[in-house]
Amino acid sequence: MKQPSQRTDFVSKAEITAIGSYVPPKVITNSDLEQMVQTDNEWILRRTGIEERHQAADDQFTSHLAIAAVQDLFGRFPSSQQDVDAIIVATSTPDMPFPSVAAQVQKAICAARCLAVDISAACAGFVTALQMANGLILSGAYRKVLVIGAETLTKITDYTDRSTCILFGDGAGAVLMETSEEGALLASNAVTEGTGGSHVYCTGLSKQLDTEILLGQGNLVQNGREVYKWALSTIPEGVTDLLQKSGHRLSDLDWFIPHSANLRMIEAICERLEFPSDKVLESVVRNGNTSAASIPLALDAAYKQGKLKPGNLMALYGFGAGLTQSGLLVKWTLS
Repeated sequence: MKQPSQRTDFVSKAEITAIGSYVPPKVITNSDLEQMVQTDNEWILRRTGIEERHQAADDQFTSHLAIAAVQDLFGRFPSSQQDVDAIIVATSTPDMPFPSVAAQVQKAICAARCLAVDISAACAGFVTALQMANGLILSGAYRKVLVIGAETLTKITDYTDRSTCILFGDGAGAVLMETSEEGALLASNAVTEGTGGSHVYCTGLSKQLDTEILLGQGNLVQNGREVYKWALSTIPEGVTDLLQKSGHRLSDLDWFIPHSANLRMIEAICERLEFPSDKVLESVVRNGNTSAASIPLALDAAYKQGKLKPGNLMALYGFGAGLTQSGLLVKWTLS
């Protein structure tokens, strides 16, 4: 694995000041999938740990989920809506190529003179968006940035492919990042290994990737075995890199929040790290793999349950198609 850049000058003057989330009401259970494809509840649980996932309605798209998550955030933290000056949405499933999901969020919340942009970094998207938001704040040009991870993956899921259709669900999570006296982002890294791009992709226009011609009608395709091997061989090293950069040890971590791709994968990563599983936050059991939404969904669920305390040290680590990974070491400040 190529080592993440060994930056020693990473300084943050930003912190998370609000959080919100949303999942569609429709639920697809493992029993439902048994009626759709050759599979069964025991097989799904044994391989993935997923019990259910949420599905957007036919007329409900990623922008609707993102807006609902932001409305939840503003409903719980009313003062947050004032003076938002940037919106970053991480998604692999935008409603359309343009206008962006972020532009539709901007319209919905009536944020005047506001930067609005989507980014595409698959399951690493939310953490990557946090890194970008931090950069905007460090530049001095922006003070209040909404960061959203939102996906409607069921719209690109092939429900005849039992190896992938059991995994994916829809949802959105949002946080607000604001300027801070001390700063709460302690270390950052990011690595992309484009040679593994053919292991996870979405079909569409004819496109040659490596030696393969990718054809199809806009469906998600994944070589789960190769992605699993890549994650186990690289993510533990990436987490260790974050801790080393900030002068912390693994034992200092209060919480590890990896991308919720597959519960068995998370368990294997923790075993490699020798990190206790009871200090892991996940969203995969009840929501499936929601790509860029999985980390904020896990964070908000833990926040609602009272698990997160000011001063908690946490490692957020996104990884997925690209193959891309992004990590942040964060001090939680929201009470």
